[in-house]
Amino acid sequence: MKNTTETDFIKFLGTAGARIVVSKQLRASGGMWFSLDGFNVLVDPGPGCLVRCISSRPKMDPMKLDAIILTHRHLDHAADVNVMIEAMTEGGYKKRGVLYTPEDALTEDPVVFKYVRDYIAGIEIMKEGGMYSLSDTVSFKTPLRHQHPSETYGINFFTPKYTISVIVDTRYFPDLLKYYKGDVLVVNVVRYTVDKDTQKWLYHLSIRDVKEIVMSLKPRVTILNHFGMTMVKAHPHVIADELSKETGLKIIAASDGMKFNLLDIKS
Repeated sequence: MKNTTETDFIKFLGTAGARIVVSKQLRASGGMWFSLDGFNVLVDPGPGCLVRCISSRPKMDPMKLDAIILTHRHLDHAADVNVMIEAMTEGGYKKRGVLYTPEDALTEDPVVFKYVRDYIAGIEIMKEGGMYSLSDTVSFKTPLRHQHPSETYGINFFTPKYTISVIVDTRYFPDLLKYYKGDVLVVNVVRYTVDKDTQKWLYHLSIRDVKEIVMSLKPRVTILNHFGMTMVKAHPHVIADELSKETGLKIIAASDGMKFNLLDIKS
């Protein structure tokens, strides 16, 4: 087993959520890179992912990726999936890596081009309740389908030392409280507040929803991510500090380029 102090981290290649923040690049939209017990997996390579990898300090080398996960097919999560497959496989010259994706990203107006599918070693279709082995020591589960316009799954990563839960785009529903009990919780929070009319059509979480989730699950660390315009204007780090004081829990806001060392969950 590799040294955890060197290998176990989450790198936030971008923290933008929703159309306006992404299209104006008020925040970057590159997704998240997880390095878990020496296994490198990229989650949701949105617009600019490749550029964010190459410009990171130190650089995040796409050819060191072992897998890519798409939680769903929307462009802020999947726009760079094809170029990242090409980069991971050195333009298709090295057949390697696995893509994990909902079926509709391949079949319904596919976001993954057919020609790049032959570059990778395999494609796994994610389902509700699915369990997937990434390496001898790392696996993940997609516990339930989220309430979102496209087929969408959150993630629970399992490693020898930590469990990491990732709640991606969804409206709030009570079953979220049953399945995301990781040591670390990464949660997408697009909206700061939501009025009753907006709540009828919105398929994203608000800070009120996040507060209910963290108070119920009590993760050792919660990381807020994927901010829409109302969150950006309200300053996510300020909101995270306020939530921490209010709940007595460790809550931080991700920032573009932030590297979270998983050893920090002990501090």
